[in-house]
Amino acid sequence: MSAHCQLTGAQPGFGNRISHSHRRTSRRFDPNIQRKRYWLAGEGRYVRLTLSARAIRTVDAIGVEAAVARIRARGGKV
Repeated sequence: MSAHCQLTGAQPGFGNRISHSHRRTSRRFDPNIQRKRYWLAGEGRYVRLTLSARAIRTVDAIGVEAAVARIRARGGKV
């Protein structure tokens, strides 16, 4: 599973680990990605979306139909 949110487009961020001696090595900040299944009443089927935790709260607020419309507007496949 790639660390990429279909709704918000959240992707990994990159930075450095800094040790006690202040040496720097690469690290990666992954978003909290979850796979969640929603019933899409307009199409009479379930859709499985890869969403960040923040995007799950957004879907709860705006509804599944609006969220899928936003994903499709961004050029995503549902």
